[in-house]
Order: sequence, then C-alpha cells, then structure tokens
Amino acid sequence: MISSEVFPLARTGGLGDVVGALSRILVRLGTEVTVVLPAYQTILESQAHLEEIPMAIEVPMAGRSTRGMIFRTSIGGEVPVYLVRADRYFLRKELYGTSQGDYPDNAERFVFFSKAVLHVAQRTGPWDVIHCHDWETALTPVLKKTRPDLWPEIHSFRTLLTLHNLAYQGNFPFSSWPLLNLDTQYLTPRHLEFYGNVNWLKGGILFADAITTVSKKYALEIMTPEYGCGLEGVIRDREKDLYGILNGVDYLEWNPKIDPHIKKNYEAADLRGKESCKKDLQEIYSLPPDATVPLIGIVSRLAHQKGLDILADAIEELMRLDLQLVVLGTGEQRYHELLASLAARYPQKIGLKIGFDNALAHKVEAGCDLFLMPSKYEPCGLNQIYSLAYGTIPIVRATGGLDDTIEDYNPSTGAGNGFKFADYSGAALLAAVKRALSVYFRKKALHQLIANAMACDFSWEKSAAEYLALYRKLVETPVG
Repeated sequence: MISSEVFPLARTGGLGDVVGALSRILVRLGTEVTVVLPAYQTILESQAHLEEIPMAIEVPMAGRSTRGMIFRTSIGGEVPVYLVRADRYFLRKELYGTSQGDYPDNAERFVFFSKAVLHVAQRTGPWDVIHCHDWETALTPVLKKTRPDLWPEIHSFRTLLTLHNLAYQGNFPFSSWPLLNLDTQYLTPRHLEFYGNVNWLKGGILFADAITTVSKKYALEIMTPEYGCGLEGVIRDREKDLYGILNGVDYLEWNPKIDPHIKKNYEAADLRGKESCKKDLQEIYSLPPDATVPLIGIVSRLAHQKGLDILADAIEELMRLDLQLVVLGTGEQRYHELLASLAARYPQKIGLKIGFDNALAHKVEAGCDLFLMPSKYEPCGLNQIYSLAYGTIPIVRATGGLDDTIEDYNPSTGAGNGFKFADYSGAALLAAVKRALSVYFRKKALHQLIANAMACDFSWEKSAAEYLALYRKLVETPVG
C-alpha cells in the first residue's frame, strides 16, 4: 500500500481512513500487507517506537541525487509500515500545504516519494501488487514501466491505482518535468501532457495495470464530462480495467457501543446514551443545551466540492427553522471566513470548530440527530456511513457513493436510511432538510428510521474480498 496518508499515523481525510482500514482487514484475511508512507513531522514527533533500518536510498532528481532514510513502525502491531524520511520534504507541520494554499514544491516532494517507493520495493520485495492511491503516488506505475533500467528487480510486480477523488490530479507546469527523469517521448498528449501541464494522475491511469475507484456510481460518473475533470476520455479508454469498489467502514473504530471518544456509549436497542452525547456536543460548541431541538452536524473538508456554496445559499431559510448546526473541518480560507461570519451572526444556532480533531469527529457523529453532506460530487464519502452506525440520519445529495449508500426515506412504507436530493441548489438542500425535520418530530417514524440506519452493514470484509479478487486477477495475468 503506497499512500501519502494512513490512519492513525497521518490523516487529513477519508484517504487516510480507507488505506489504514483496508490494510488492517486484508491482514486479518490472511494477506501480507506492507504500507509505505512519508515520514512526516507529526509522525516523527508522536511515534516513540520508530526503528531505523539500514536502508539509505539515493533518489535521482533532475540531474542530482537526493538521499533518504527508511524507518519502520506498524499500525496496531498488525501492519508493518516503512516511513521514507527526507526532512527537506516532509519535516513540516502540514502534509500538503496551509489554508493559504499548497506547498510550492509539492511536485518535487512527491516525485521523490514515488521514486523512493520503488527503491523500497526493490529491496524489500518480492511484492505481488503495488497498490497506489491518488495523484501523490500515481507516478509509481509510470516510473515502474518506463524506467526498468533503474528498478529491474520489480519488473514482475503489478500496479493498481485507486482514484479517491479525480479532481485532485497532480497537475504541474512543464518546469517540473526534469524531476521525473523520463524521456520526452512521454511528454505528449498520449502520455503525461495535459493542456500544457504535466498530469501525474493521467500518467497513473494510463500506466497502471488496473484502476479502481471508491464506489460503483463514481466509476460510471468519471467517464462523463460532468465528473471526469478533463480525464473522462482517458478513463473511457481504460474502461475494461476500471473497477468500482465501495469503501467500507472499520466498525472497531466507528461503533457507538464501544467508542471511547463519546460521552456515553449506546446501541440500537438502547439509545439513551445518545441523549448524553447530544448534550455534551451542545456544551462543546457553546450552544443552548436543548434535547428537543434537532441538531445537524457537518464534518468535512471545507472546499467547494463539499457543497458549502449551496449551504450558504440556503442558510437564511435554514436559520428560520427550529434547528442547530455544528461544523467541524478545515480547508479553504474563504470557507473558514464564511462559516465564521455565520457562526458570529447566529451564535445560538451555529457552532464552528476549524481544524481536524478525530475525537470531536466521533462526538459529532454520536451527538447529532442529522448529518448533512450536500456535496457537488462525492466519490464515496465515509461520514454518511459513520452516521448510519451512530443512528444519525444522513441528508445527502444523490451523487457518487452518497447515492450508492443512502436509500431515500419512504414515508408510506417506512423504508430507507436517510434523505437524498438531486438538484445542486440551496432550494433542494432546504427541501431535504425540511423533509428530515418532519420525520424528526414524528418520534415513531424517527425511531424506525434510526433502526433502519443502524442495521446497515458497510463493513470492510465485502470490499476487501473484491480487492483480493482483483489482486489475484492481476497476479495471474501475464506481464505485458
């Protein structure tokens, strides 16, 4: 597993959760898994048990060589992790940048990491499959196939690239090309060139032996102009090698019955603990503690993708309703400022915490009655699945994995596990919230809906089995 983040070592969002949980379940299913991850400052500061191993590496970088060291640790004593240490690249407070923008040398940082991965693979293999995640590692399949002279021992290794979010592509100017140490024959529209830039994700899609994405609907969506982000044609060309595998949830981590982060544990058969969690959350966010008012939660990267613009369009009407809203997240400065101004205008109704706080994310899931995800697009989404487990009813836009996992509530039959809306507009969001509130105030219907939600099972076993089947298929296919 090659990733720029892995929970619990380094995480900014769903990518880290997925890679960490998938690695652990694969090990429990009898697979030998190794994770390779940058040695970020936060890991070096927080991990007491890092083992330095005698594996110094020299990575070619645009006519020079950059040295790195390899450390070893583990995830929960189950999954071995190799950490690639190069302080000039990774000894920083944040993983990718600050609220003002990405680090300007991200191309150099992750070229180094992608090449370092192949050094580690060559010296610790044999590995059957190198499973890469997102643009930060998408160069690994490219380098593996185009530079066999540098890494001859890994010729038989297969490569798999998972697209967690196609909007983030690693799109860099031509000036970054020398870092790759590739022949210019690959700097063409048929390869890595993309409208005058160098597109790493495009290269990974073209050169990986197979591609997956994180829900079946998103696999279909990314072959269309609306969701393909300019790469829809490239993806359609690889359609026979594209698989949609829904993300799962680690129910050892997200389970209100055993969750150590929440005020009081509870389960579907006895929801009384949820009332304590709600009161605790209202106190944390300095909102009036009222058990009867519906409390809506958002835990999100604060970015355009997440539907914050249509939330802003609907906010005045929402504030006229009997509800409270709590938000936890970090991201673009404009959304920090927007949400801060709203919280200042409605201090009795909106609570805001800017930043990432894993324990507080658990408290939001447990303490809220409803959970809002109005995303413009959502490859899979995890928080709506976490919400189901906590009996916190999702309100989502019907896109990607949100559409795959949430069944719209039917008041006639009582079937469904949440509320969906299709149009990307503040009006559609508002109408969905009103539908949810109408059920919230009918306790018998609400209890049935909560029971439906908490009965859902999105555990990793099924998804991991699909990955294992794909790994086996790759291994059994002759090397091209």
